[in-house]
Amino acid sequence: MKNILLPAILLCLLYACGNEPAKTDHSKHNMPQSASSGYCDSINNGLIKDDTLKGSPQRTAMATVGGVHVHIVYHSPGVRGRVIWGGLVPYDQVWVAGAHQATTIQLNGPVKINEQALPAGTYAFFIIPGRDQWIAIFNSRHEQHLTDEYNPKEDVLRFNVTPEDHEETPRLTYAVDRVDDQSGAITFLWEKKHIHIPFTSIATK
Repeated sequence: MKNILLPAILLCLLYACGNEPAKTDHSKHNMPQSASSGYCDSINNGLIKDDTLKGSPQRTAMATVGGVHVHIVYHSPGVRGRVIWGGLVPYDQVWVAGAHQATTIQLNGPVKINEQALPAGTYAFFIIPGRDQWIAIFNSRHEQHLTDEYNPKEDVLRFNVTPEDHEETPRLTYAVDRVDDQSGAITFLWEKKHIHIPFTSIATK
Protein backbone atom coordinates (compact mmCIF):
# COMPACT_ATOMS: atom_id res chain seq x y z
CA MET A 1 0.00 0.00 0.00
CA LYS A 2 2.89 2.39 0.84
CA ASN A 3 4.33 1.90 -2.65
CA ILE A 4 1.00 2.96 -4.16
CA LEU A 5 0.41 5.99 -1.92
CA LEU A 6 3.92 7.49 -2.11
CA PRO A 7 3.78 8.63 -5.79
CA ALA A 8 0.32 10.11 -5.23
CA ILE A 9 1.51 12.03 -2.16
CA LEU A 10 4.55 13.38 -4.03
CA LEU A 11 2.34 14.50 -6.94
CA CYS A 12 0.02 16.37 -4.58
CA LEU A 13 3.03 18.13 -3.00
CA LEU A 14 4.28 19.21 -6.44
CA TYR A 15 0.92 20.76 -7.30
CA ALA A 16 0.72 22.46 -3.90
CA CYS A 17 4.14 24.07 -4.48
CA GLY A 18 3.13 25.30 -7.91
CA ASN A 19 5.29 22.76 -9.74
CA GLU A 20 2.63 21.33 -12.01
CA PRO A 21 4.24 19.04 -14.59
CA ALA A 22 5.11 21.00 -17.75
CA LYS A 23 2.72 20.69 -20.68
CA THR A 24 2.15 22.51 -23.91
CA ASP A 25 -0.79 24.91 -23.76
CA HIS A 26 -2.62 25.11 -27.08
CA SER A 27 -5.88 26.13 -25.41
CA LYS A 28 -5.79 29.60 -26.95
CA HIS A 29 -5.17 28.45 -30.49
CA ASN A 30 -8.84 28.09 -31.30
CA MET A 31 -9.98 31.22 -29.49
CA PRO A 32 -11.85 33.75 -31.65
CA GLN A 33 -9.85 36.68 -32.97
CA SER A 34 -10.24 40.04 -31.23
CA ALA A 35 -12.69 42.65 -32.48
CA SER A 36 -9.75 44.62 -33.90
CA SER A 37 -8.55 41.58 -35.83
CA GLY A 38 -12.05 41.14 -37.21
CA TYR A 39 -11.91 44.78 -38.24
CA CYS A 40 -8.70 44.05 -40.20
CA ASP A 41 -10.36 41.15 -42.01
CA SER A 42 -13.36 43.34 -42.83
CA ILE A 43 -11.08 46.04 -44.27
CA ASN A 44 -9.17 43.48 -46.35
CA ASN A 45 -12.38 41.92 -47.63
CA GLY A 46 -13.91 45.27 -48.55
CA LEU A 47 -16.71 45.00 -46.00
CA ILE A 48 -15.47 48.26 -44.45
CA LYS A 49 -14.52 50.86 -47.06
CA ASP A 50 -12.59 53.45 -45.02
CA ASP A 51 -9.81 52.33 -42.68
CA THR A 52 -10.03 54.77 -39.77
CA LEU A 53 -8.24 52.63 -37.14
CA LYS A 54 -4.88 54.24 -36.35
CA GLY A 55 -3.49 51.36 -34.31
CA SER A 56 -1.85 48.09 -35.37
CA PRO A 57 -3.85 45.26 -33.74
CA GLN A 58 -2.16 42.04 -32.68
CA ARG A 59 -3.17 39.09 -34.84
CA THR A 60 -2.24 35.42 -35.20
CA ALA A 61 -1.91 32.90 -38.02
CA MET A 62 -1.34 29.19 -37.57
CA ALA A 63 -1.55 25.69 -39.00
CA THR A 64 -0.21 22.22 -38.27
CA VAL A 65 1.71 20.52 -41.09
CA GLY A 66 3.39 17.13 -40.82
CA GLY A 67 3.06 17.20 -37.05
CA VAL A 68 4.68 20.65 -36.75
CA HIS A 69 2.54 23.49 -35.42
CA VAL A 70 3.49 26.85 -36.97
CA HIS A 71 2.21 29.78 -34.89
CA ILE A 72 2.73 33.41 -35.95
CA VAL A 73 2.02 36.42 -33.73
CA TYR A 74 2.25 39.87 -35.33
CA HIS A 75 0.85 43.39 -35.36
CA SER A 76 -1.11 44.59 -38.37
CA PRO A 77 -0.55 48.19 -39.56
CA GLY A 78 -2.73 49.70 -42.26
CA VAL A 79 -1.80 51.35 -45.54
CA ARG A 80 -4.18 54.26 -44.89
CA GLY A 81 -3.13 56.23 -47.96
CA ARG A 82 0.60 56.07 -47.26
CA VAL A 83 3.47 55.08 -49.52
CA ILE A 84 4.65 51.80 -47.98
CA TRP A 85 7.62 50.39 -49.93
CA GLY A 86 10.43 52.91 -50.07
CA GLY A 87 8.36 55.25 -47.88
CA LEU A 88 6.99 54.11 -44.53
CA VAL A 89 9.16 50.98 -44.92
CA PRO A 90 12.56 52.08 -46.33
CA TYR A 91 14.32 49.94 -48.87
CA ASP A 92 17.46 48.03 -47.87
CA GLN A 93 16.90 48.33 -44.11
CA VAL A 94 15.93 45.65 -41.60
CA TRP A 95 12.20 45.90 -40.91
CA VAL A 96 10.17 44.27 -38.15
CA ALA A 97 7.73 42.78 -40.70
CA GLY A 98 4.80 44.15 -38.74
CA ALA A 99 4.62 46.80 -36.02
CA HIS A 100 5.55 47.30 -32.37
CA GLN A 101 7.08 44.03 -31.12
CA ALA A 102 8.97 41.78 -33.49
CA THR A 103 6.81 39.37 -35.44
CA THR A 104 7.34 35.92 -33.93
CA ILE A 105 7.16 32.52 -35.59
CA GLN A 106 6.99 29.55 -33.24
CA LEU A 107 7.64 25.98 -34.36
CA ASN A 108 7.11 22.97 -32.12
CA GLY A 109 9.16 20.80 -34.47
CA PRO A 110 11.88 21.17 -37.11
CA VAL A 111 11.19 22.27 -40.67
CA LYS A 112 13.22 22.83 -43.81
CA ILE A 113 13.10 26.27 -45.47
CA ASN A 114 15.13 27.21 -48.52
CA GLU A 115 16.87 23.82 -48.33
CA GLN A 116 18.07 24.62 -44.79
CA ALA A 117 16.94 23.01 -41.53
CA LEU A 118 15.28 25.27 -38.96
CA PRO A 119 15.03 23.66 -35.51
CA ALA A 120 12.00 23.86 -33.25
CA GLY A 121 11.87 27.16 -31.37
CA THR A 122 10.52 30.69 -31.38
CA TYR A 123 12.07 33.18 -33.79
CA ALA A 124 11.78 36.87 -34.59
CA PHE A 125 10.94 37.31 -38.26
CA PHE A 126 12.41 40.28 -40.11
CA ILE A 127 12.44 41.44 -43.72
CA ILE A 128 14.88 43.62 -45.63
CA PRO A 129 12.79 44.87 -48.56
CA GLY A 130 14.52 45.87 -51.79
CA ARG A 131 13.11 47.12 -55.04
CA ASP A 132 13.37 43.70 -56.71
CA GLN A 133 14.56 41.24 -54.05
CA TRP A 134 13.75 40.94 -50.36
CA ILE A 135 15.69 39.16 -47.63
CA ALA A 136 13.75 37.04 -45.13
CA ILE A 137 15.35 36.55 -41.71
CA PHE A 138 14.68 34.19 -38.80
CA ASN A 139 16.48 35.56 -35.72
CA SER A 140 16.98 33.79 -32.40
CA ARG A 141 16.14 36.85 -30.24
CA HIS A 142 12.37 36.70 -30.50
CA GLU A 143 11.55 39.24 -27.78
CA GLN A 144 12.43 42.56 -29.39
CA HIS A 145 10.81 45.96 -29.78
CA LEU A 146 10.89 46.80 -33.47
CA THR A 147 14.54 46.32 -34.55
CA ASP A 148 16.05 48.09 -31.53
CA GLU A 149 18.02 45.02 -30.45
CA TYR A 150 18.43 43.35 -33.83
CA ASN A 151 21.84 41.71 -34.23
CA PRO A 152 22.66 39.92 -37.50
CA LYS A 153 24.97 37.59 -35.55
CA GLU A 154 21.82 36.12 -34.01
CA ASP A 155 20.30 35.26 -37.39
CA VAL A 156 19.53 31.55 -37.63
CA LEU A 157 18.29 31.60 -41.22
CA ARG A 158 18.54 34.26 -43.94
CA PHE A 159 17.62 33.91 -47.60
CA ASN A 160 16.45 35.89 -50.63
CA VAL A 161 12.82 35.91 -51.66
CA THR A 162 11.16 37.58 -54.63
CA PRO A 163 8.12 39.74 -53.82
CA GLU A 164 5.18 39.37 -56.16
CA ASP A 165 2.39 41.76 -57.10
CA HIS A 166 -0.92 41.07 -55.42
CA GLU A 167 -4.33 42.65 -55.12
CA GLU A 168 -4.29 45.32 -52.45
CA THR A 169 -4.23 44.13 -48.85
CA PRO A 170 -4.88 47.25 -46.74
CA ARG A 171 -4.02 45.59 -43.42
CA LEU A 172 -0.81 43.57 -43.12
CA THR A 173 -1.67 39.88 -42.99
CA TYR A 174 0.12 36.55 -42.52
CA ALA A 175 -1.24 33.14 -43.42
CA VAL A 176 0.00 29.60 -42.81
CA ASP A 177 -1.33 27.11 -45.34
CA ARG A 178 -1.07 23.34 -45.56
CA VAL A 179 -0.07 22.18 -49.05
CA ASP A 180 0.07 18.44 -48.41
CA ASP A 181 0.86 16.00 -45.59
CA GLN A 182 4.43 17.24 -45.13
CA SER A 183 4.62 20.68 -46.73
CA GLY A 184 3.09 24.10 -46.23
CA ALA A 185 3.77 27.78 -46.80
CA ILE A 186 3.97 31.02 -44.86
CA THR A 187 2.55 33.95 -46.79
CA PHE A 188 3.03 37.65 -46.01
CA LEU A 189 0.69 40.18 -47.68
CA TRP A 190 0.58 43.95 -47.43
CA GLU A 191 -0.25 46.82 -49.74
CA LYS A 192 0.15 45.33 -53.24
CA LYS A 193 3.01 42.92 -52.49
CA HIS A 194 3.27 39.44 -51.08
CA ILE A 195 5.99 36.89 -50.39
CA HIS A 196 5.56 33.15 -50.20
CA ILE A 197 7.86 30.99 -48.02
CA PRO A 198 7.43 27.23 -48.59
CA PHE A 199 8.47 24.85 -45.80
CA THR A 200 8.61 21.12 -45.25
CA SER A 201 8.15 19.33 -41.94
CA ILE A 202 11.14 17.17 -41.01
CA ALA A 203 9.76 16.13 -37.65
CA THR A 204 10.18 12.47 -36.81
CA LYS A 205 7.00 10.55 -36.10
